[in-house]
Amino acid sequence: MERPWGVYMAVGDERLVGRHVLLHADEATVHQAAAAVTVPQTWLMVFDEPEQVAAWLPRGWEVDHAETGHLMTVDLQVTGPVPPEGYSRTVETRDGVTYVCVRDDATDENAASGQASVLGGNAVMDRIVTQEAHRRRGLGSLVMRTLTDSAVAAGATLGLLGATPQGRALYETLGWKAHSILTECVYRP
Repeated sequence: MERPWGVYMAVGDERLVGRHVLLHADEATVHQAAAAVTVPQTWLMVFDEPEQVAAWLPRGWEVDHAETGHLMTVDLQVTGPVPPEGYSRTVETRDGVTYVCVRDDATDENAASGQASVLGGNAVMDRIVTQEAHRRRGLGSLVMRTLTDSAVAAGATLGLLGATPQGRALYETLGWKAHSILTECVYRP
């Protein structure tokens, strides 16, 4: 949903109710967005240095340094990824959001997942996760490439995401480039 300061994305997780993405970083904009929040575990994503953003935050808000990372982009290209042996993949689109889930065939447990939404010619990748027991098997790449193929099919040409320091390395191997610091703030009154 569009907001005066940018966009809001409902997530619905107990640790992440939703995200406000501020398109311009200044004290007045941060205050305006933060004042609109009444539900704990709602996040602000601000394109500025964590120390600066922390000085602008009202009471009840804090910078989450573990989640602060970078805005990254890539020109999207179809790659036709295939799950590695022992894994299967599902792709589902609901309400404009595409969800990818990779499951371990032996245990039927969720091994990796992610989601993306296409807005005009842009695809926003989000919540990319590979479970600890399944890392270093190419599953994160499989999720990202699958989301990319789906986004291209929906008309997107540019990919965007907010990368944590840990995720940035994976995305760079897939051709993504970091452009700006992305400070993550959470409302914890």
